[in-house]
Amino acid sequence: MKNRLKIIRAERGLTQEKLAALSNLSRVTINQIENEIAIPDGETISKLVKATGVPANEIFFDLGVV
Repeated sequence: MKNRLKIIRAERGLTQEKLAALSNLSRVTINQIENEIAIPDGETISKLVKATGVPANEIFFDLGVV
């Protein structure tokens, strides 16, 4: 799943560690999502939305979907 998580995290001045703490996820999970290694489930997406204050559709997108 394509995403802008790394860009959004940087815009907010957050390290992967800080975002992990705010979202109650591991830094490894944040890294895997940013590098599109892992596809986040609904609960993980919800945690990232709450931690960043950015709507899910602005973080995650699929260029193949119309």
